[in-house]
Amino acid sequence: MSTDAVLRELLVRQLDHWLPGALHRSRRATLALSYAGEPGTAEAALRVVAEFADRLRGRRLTVLVLAGAGADLPARLGAVEATLPADVAVHLMPGDPARLPVALKAAGAAGAPLLTVVDGADPDPAVLAAAAAGRPAEVLVVAPAPAAPRPALTAAGFPLVTEVELVPADGSATRVVAFGTGLDRSLEAFKDALWDADEFAGVRYRDPADPAGGLLDIALHPDPGPLRRELLAELARSGPRTVTELRRHTMTATVYRAADTVRTLSTLLHSGAVTRDPEGGRLGGDVVISAAPAADPSTA
Repeated sequence: MSTDAVLRELLVRQLDHWLPGALHRSRRATLALSYAGEPGTAEAALRVVAEFADRLRGRRLTVLVLAGAGADLPARLGAVEATLPADVAVHLMPGDPARLPVALKAAGAAGAPLLTVVDGADPDPAVLAAAAAGRPAEVLVVAPAPAAPRPALTAAGFPLVTEVELVPADGSATRVVAFGTGLDRSLEAFKDALWDADEFAGVRYRDPADPAGGLLDIALHPDPGPLRRELLAELARSGPRTVTELRRHTMTATVYRAADTVRTLSTLLHSGAVTRDPEGGRLGGDVVISAAPAADPSTA
């Protein structure tokens, strides 16, 4: 499936960001990987852990792998596990994501950095509540479309959430990826990973919040059309907003990065769709943006 390569890349990049921070914050941390189907990213995740072996001295990292498929999984993971330092404990358990609450409690994951992956199912509230027990806690959810994990992630206690649909060009099943965290930098890292993914993987993105439902090519500078419409819609809903507030809205309500906000606002200012106060100078965070009287989000 063409989405597998993108999912693997997203997890690897997020681990590259998460592991150094987790090891700096605490002497212990937990990585929980759970799969309702094929555990396609588990081996890649362990390989990332192996790359941080020199930073694990004096720290304790527990890796939980819950999977019900793949008879060769113990052998595959065992080969990577043999390269890991003694500071890493890997526990492979049969089951699916529904067993996560029990597994995380047994591992003593609460109160320390915790990154949880729930792949293959739209998780129930008990699973997300268990994933939220880390300090800090982050979760990556992968589910078949039309799952909509955002409300459940917010209810579970993840204040910063983003989600995106992965739409394969070959017509295979669409999957939804959602990421929940309480850390701005982690959300920024995930957004960067989204747009740094392999543009030749045969996958495009769809923003579930975009009423037009348009498809976006993976690119360093993605098509700004949906973001233009969303920023105008936000200004119509909420009135004038500072650039800082609009950057925040972009991060939490769309698939775009905060950095895309300024570029998009510049095009809206040039077209006359919005105005700014003050009128001159750098487009800094305290500049107030207002919708022009005739601005129509549907025509942006």
